[in-house]
Amino acid sequence: QVQLVESGGGLVQAGGSLRLSCAASGSIFRINAMGWYRQAPGKQRELVAAITSGGNTNYADSVKGRFTISRDNAKNTVYLQMNSLMPEDTAVYYCNQDLTYYSGGYYYTDDYWGQGTQVTVSS
Repeated sequence: QVQLVESGGGLVQAGGSLRLSCAASGSIFRINAMGWYRQAPGKQRELVAAITSGGNTNYADSVKGRFTISRDNAKNTVYLQMNSLMPEDTAVYYCNQDLTYYSGGYYYTDDYWGQGTQVTVSS
């Protein structure tokens, strides 16, 4: 009943910028925390940035000052603005949304992932 769709990845030169989007659709009652993770080849998935329902944000040390996470509650969408990109930012980026949805007369809270979008930064 719930689907996350990501967009905005691609190939960019070092120093460039990209903006990722992740929109949730379905019988959504409320979106709680939202976040972006990334996984580079041969590495574990890591948290890049997160934002709470109240707008508090948290960033990995490696992206502080370069990336900005934001959310549009009316559109059930989370964004990741990535500036000053570096080759080490190359990875598949996944959005995550902890949300409450309505189904069959009941409310459920669960964790959903986007399909992933490739970000490649060339040197």
